[in-house]
Amino acid sequence: MPNSAPTNIIKYKKPMRLNVGILIFVFILIELIAAISGYLNNKHISPYEVRTGSLYTNSLYTGIALRKEKTVTAEDSGYVNYYVREGQHVAVGDLVYTVDETGRLSDAAAELTESNSMTDADLSRMRTEISGFASNFNENYFSEVYSFKNNLNSKAIELSNMDVLNSISDISSLNSSLVHYRYSGDSGVVTYTYDGFEEKNIEDLVAADFDQSQYSYVQMTANNLVSNGDVIYRICTNEDWMIVIRTDAETAAALMEMEYVEVKFTRNQYTSWAAVSQYVDEEGNYLTGLSFTNSMITFSMDRFISIELLLDNHSGLKIPNSAIADKDFYIVPKEYVTIGDSGRQGVVRETTDDEGNPTQEFIETSIYSETEDEYYLDNLELRQGDVLDKSGSPDTYTIRLTGSLQGVYNINKGYAEFKEISILYSNDDYSIVKPNTTYGLSEYDYIVLDASTVTDGEMLYD
Repeated sequence: MPNSAPTNIIKYKKPMRLNVGILIFVFILIELIAAISGYLNNKHISPYEVRTGSLYTNSLYTGIALRKEKTVTAEDSGYVNYYVREGQHVAVGDLVYTVDETGRLSDAAAELTESNSMTDADLSRMRTEISGFASNFNENYFSEVYSFKNNLNSKAIELSNMDVLNSISDISSLNSSLVHYRYSGDSGVVTYTYDGFEEKNIEDLVAADFDQSQYSYVQMTANNLVSNGDVIYRICTNEDWMIVIRTDAETAAALMEMEYVEVKFTRNQYTSWAAVSQYVDEEGNYLTGLSFTNSMITFSMDRFISIELLLDNHSGLKIPNSAIADKDFYIVPKEYVTIGDSGRQGVVRETTDDEGNPTQEFIETSIYSETEDEYYLDNLELRQGDVLDKSGSPDTYTIRLTGSLQGVYNINKGYAEFKEISILYSNDDYSIVKPNTTYGLSEYDYIVLDASTVTDGEMLYD
């Protein structure tokens, strides 16, 4: 074959094809990075919607019960037997106890108790006592079990002693002339303990009396040997009684202002209204007396009583305490605030032009609060030492007074706007403020949850 000319082979380059999927992914990735970066670098403001709410002021106390009560002493020596159950009401002339000089009445009671069983009526009364205690028992007050035990013992002894008393003429071994019958000289509620608080008034109490660890009492029981002059029982002669609690000066003043307060008894959850009185002892301790006209018989055997004061609930606009801030304002007499050409309120400030000539300028300013004669104006445009002119008068006023207001930052308009609040009540987390005040908040307003994250006038939304 004849030689042929060399052939140049040129490789064809394929045109670049754009992958639309990759472009979209890159675009989304860039946008995501920008959004995350912007979020991390921007200030985060948490809004809070203002709603109507309530805060309750409930206080727990343990107070000392003071009653119109007295102790009754034995007129004879011998063995005592009771015929009235503890906590039972007696009338004048009712048989309360007997004193047996020989002690045979106690033996007769024991023999009769062994030979006689309780009647159906007696058993029914005992079941009612047990059922009532079980339904109201609170394990936080376990000591009441011992009081209930003594109460049942007293009831059983009362029933057996009444049987002995009714059969006393049939007991040949008993010389009835040696059994002394003692009747109540007063109408009231009988109890068989005494502790030295009888006949005390609120003025007689001292701080040490409220120390329950030092409290002691004497329990009187049936069939014990007593001597002439020994305390034999205690009687509460009036339904009017008082619980005395220790409070601080502020609480004592608030309760005195209320005059009457609703009280819940912790033991049985019953409530009652009490009249408030007060006494300050020589050491400056505030003793508050809560006087009742009912329920005395229910607590006649208790000296220390746990209660809860159901103070009036406070209602209004409920806001978190973290939203509350203090801000300083200039205080300006009302006659120096006027209406400008724009129809908005402001002040006329003396200034100078570029050539140093005196002139005036109108400064729009917001009013944040007011008194009878003065306005609280913002300090965004005004400065201390500025001279203000009174409209239609040659009088001037130099700004010098400042005052602090308590408020929150309203963000309804997209920027932080300080609003004064009037706090009605506060606890550790929330405050109740007066609604619909002239320069304050209304329900459903949005405020900044944490006031420390913004400044007055700061734009929050672009």
